[in-house]
Amino acid sequence: MGKRIASRTAARDRSVWVAFAALTVFAAETRVQMKDLPPPVQKTVQEQIKTAKLRGLSREVERGKTYYEAETTVNGKSRDILMDASGAIVEVEEATAFESIPEAAQKALRTKAGSGKILRVESVTKGSTVSYEAVIEKNGKRSEVAVNAGGSVNK
Repeated sequence: MGKRIASRTAARDRSVWVAFAALTVFAAETRVQMKDLPPPVQKTVQEQIKTAKLRGLSREVERGKTYYEAETTVNGKSRDILMDASGAIVEVEEATAFESIPEAAQKALRTKAGSGKILRVESVTKGSTVSYEAVIEKNGKRSEVAVNAGGSVNK
């Protein structure tokens, strides 16, 4: 009897830990207003929205480092800009047409999709490196796949 109770207690403790970890992940991203951003980030956002519509701002913590994201729309397409606290742009994700990405990347994404459907494609620019992320729906399940310009799978 004691082992059964201990087993249930351990299972409950694991469930609580999983729930806590999930909440921690969601709590890592917080919606903010322009006034909440550090001045260098405000400056970068102002520069970036001269030709874009600002949809939202957030602060997020990844691996202990704070980043700020500006969700924008440019020419009707989503463009999300990730900045560090100094206002430096770390990453830009832009919605893009599948046909506009390199042929090798298209081929790799088609292969990964198989009989599934590619729902959305984004170019992801980190420094001078550009990769492509696609949301694929297959058998009712959605997944995300990233490839580089040469078609190698990133994740």
